[in-house]
Amino acid sequence: MSILIQNEPLAYKLKITEDELIVFLKDGRSINVPLVWYPSLENATKEQLENYEILGDGEGIHWIDLDEDLSICGFFSRNFTSRCPSSIT
Repeated sequence: MSILIQNEPLAYKLKITEDELIVFLKDGRSINVPLVWYPSLENATKEQLENYEILGDGEGIHWIDLDEDLSICGFFSRNFTSRCPSSIT
């Protein structure tokens, strides 16, 4: 059995807890991202946080009420070794 690791991580689902975002990726991985990294998200209401959309094929997340956009590659480049194409990060 082999695991496919894409060059670019793509999100398909997001779970929001009191302290973090859990981003589920199409290749089977998930990323836990602390809300404290993003003050606009940390200070948002539950309703504002839950009003989001996945951008494109999963390259990012947009919070409609907050006018906040975050890229999935940005999560990796902040705390992990990036597997994103250099033109994206």
